[in-house]
Amino acid sequence: MRIHLLSLVFLLFSQSVWAVAKIEHWQTPQGSRVYYVHTEGLPMVDIQVAFDAGSARDGYQFGLSALTSALLDTGAGQWNADDIAQRFESVGAKFGSSVSSDMASVSLRTLIDKPLFDKALETMQVILASPSFNEADFQREKNRTLAGLKQQEESPAELASIAFYKALYGDHPYGHPSSGSIITVSGFEAADLRSFYQQYYVAANAIVVIVGDLSRKQAELTAETLLSGLPAGSKPEPVPEVVMPIKADRQHIEFPSSQTHVLVGMPGTYRKDPDYFNLYVGNHILGGGGLVSRLFEEVREKRGLAYSASSSFVPMSRKGPFTVSLQTRNDQTGQALDVLNKTLTDFIEQGPTEAELIAAKKNITGGFAMRFDTNKELASYVSMIGFYDMPLDYLDTFRQNVEQVTLASIKDAFKRRVDTQLMQTITVGASENKREK
Repeated sequence: MRIHLLSLVFLLFSQSVWAVAKIEHWQTPQGSRVYYVHTEGLPMVDIQVAFDAGSARDGYQFGLSALTSALLDTGAGQWNADDIAQRFESVGAKFGSSVSSDMASVSLRTLIDKPLFDKALETMQVILASPSFNEADFQREKNRTLAGLKQQEESPAELASIAFYKALYGDHPYGHPSSGSIITVSGFEAADLRSFYQQYYVAANAIVVIVGDLSRKQAELTAETLLSGLPAGSKPEPVPEVVMPIKADRQHIEFPSSQTHVLVGMPGTYRKDPDYFNLYVGNHILGGGGLVSRLFEEVREKRGLAYSASSSFVPMSRKGPFTVSLQTRNDQTGQALDVLNKTLTDFIEQGPTEAELIAAKKNITGGFAMRFDTNKELASYVSMIGFYDMPLDYLDTFRQNVEQVTLASIKDAFKRRVDTQLMQTITVGASENKREK
């Protein structure tokens, strides 16, 4: 009971704080941008450092960004992986790293008690400034990556995703998986990772996010400490614009499975897109709203063709994918695709109903505060705002932007931005004449 009460108090506290979260922003002399939110009540801080160093920066060495990120905390300064893990564990801190198409980031959650905080911060600073990339660690992580890539060949979902991104983006930097391929990763040497790190992990290419019970002065010192060992460097050139497909296409990949994975889509929206909220709310009605979406109703509820069907826009620095997806029995693939395409076409032509729009707005705005009701989740949102150089009042104006969406604006945006004549379709499963008996 006590745990439940504490959770309730924390939840109420969190919602009251995040509802008025004030993002402060400044730039360091070396060109790094810092984003800071002061919160009170919990003696903790969440820190993220993000670099424009995601898989879109791989060049033709697909997987280089991801492997570089994975090696950061395997050895740094005079410490090996065990030393680093022990240093964080001894102060109750948690460190992590991740890579997306656009960014590579490291994160730290730690208590603010000075001896504990200082040790955790020092460890993170050394990881950022002096990663070892020694040969033994490199070979171990490389082999682990290759084993994972080999497993992907046995996953119809992974095969579908890889083919889908290739169909949408071709040779654009978004067109390959972040983890790379067996061919490219097999050719890596430790020196490749060092070169990537030296080019992209520089102060001018970094943003720092600090959310927690630190004063502005403490936050400034924290940012300076974290970046102190990084050279100034420079930001890379922007990722190229996405070239749209010239026509619709369909690709089938034969796979000995009882279910066929279906992905349909095209390049969609980007982070600072003026159409974003119209597409976002519209997609909630089309396929992003789970059990109450149009696609779920038509594909699952009315016809029982799939366990679920959904759609999504993934905004990135350039146009990220608009994706409609489902899984269905091999012998129902054609029927499921027909229903999917008709539902999408009808939505583009007719738009949503007034009732659907009202319900979607209530659902989106009603649950919005729960998306960042912890320091960690708020830090992730602030990192997104900072990385993509979005308005600092994005969280404050989110509900207003959703409420301003109309039936006409959704219909207009979908007609201009979602073209059924450019849709790329990927199916992975057994053809009807090759189904498992």
